[in-house]
Amino acid sequence: MEIPVFTLDAFTNLPFKGNPAAVCPLMHELSDELYQKIAAEINLSETAFVTRINPSDDFSKASRFCLRWFTPTTEVNLCGHATLASAAVLFQYKNNINPTVVFETRSGDLLVTHHREGFVMDFPLNSPTQEDPNGFRDIIKTAVGDHPVQDVYLNSNTKKLLVRLADSCDRSVLTSLKVDPVALQSSEKSGRVKGLIITMKGSPECQTGYDFYSRYFAPWAGIPEDPVTGSAHTVLGGYWSKKLGKKKMLAYQCSSRGGELELEVRDDGRINIAGQVVTVLKGTITV
Repeated sequence: MEIPVFTLDAFTNLPFKGNPAAVCPLMHELSDELYQKIAAEINLSETAFVTRINPSDDFSKASRFCLRWFTPTTEVNLCGHATLASAAVLFQYKNNINPTVVFETRSGDLLVTHHREGFVMDFPLNSPTQEDPNGFRDIIKTAVGDHPVQDVYLNSNTKKLLVRLADSCDRSVLTSLKVDPVALQSSEKSGRVKGLIITMKGSPECQTGYDFYSRYFAPWAGIPEDPVTGSAHTVLGGYWSKKLGKKKMLAYQCSSRGGELELEVRDDGRINIAGQVVTVLKGTITV
């Protein structure tokens, strides 16, 4: 069996930046075991599998599809950059005629709209709640050392822990952090945390105009550091919207690859996440 595969860099307009995702559009579902083997073979943070809902559906005409995401080690409930990449494959390579496509996923229906040079995703908003830092002392110490921390929040639904560095910290503090994924995973084994967001306030008055910066680590899911993370911004968007008093924000995830996300927190408990996508590879997997 031959399976088409595309590798796309999401949340960037430059190749080899942003977050790479593999996308496999399939004529029919495969076994979970095979999905996992393919994702492990490709070995990117996420491989997305897009399938038709009905056998009579056409990739170019249908408006609803099934979507699943796999890391090299496990299936995940929500992935932003691979959703963005999946929509790009449908619009750009399958010539989908609809302005918006809907993906049926573990996180419910996710809508993606083709918008100017990029795409806008309609995602659930996962606002976090404030936590006592002492309850996460080990993981915080492992991640940021002795740097001052201003806030600690947790979203129990996504199990993402948000640690905000103090405003006195320069951006270089965030970008220069050396986070050991093995030590990080060992520091938190309660099951409460499956991903760590480290964030800090941006400088909207500067030329780039970013409202906040972040980095994201998920060794619990086999991802030492994710370059640009849409799902983390469903948490970050809820947090920073309240702190900054803004609905629309521009965010930058400052991993070594880096990526930019446009956010809009909506009144209906959802968040729009917009970004661009660049294709870097087209090929075939033989199984």
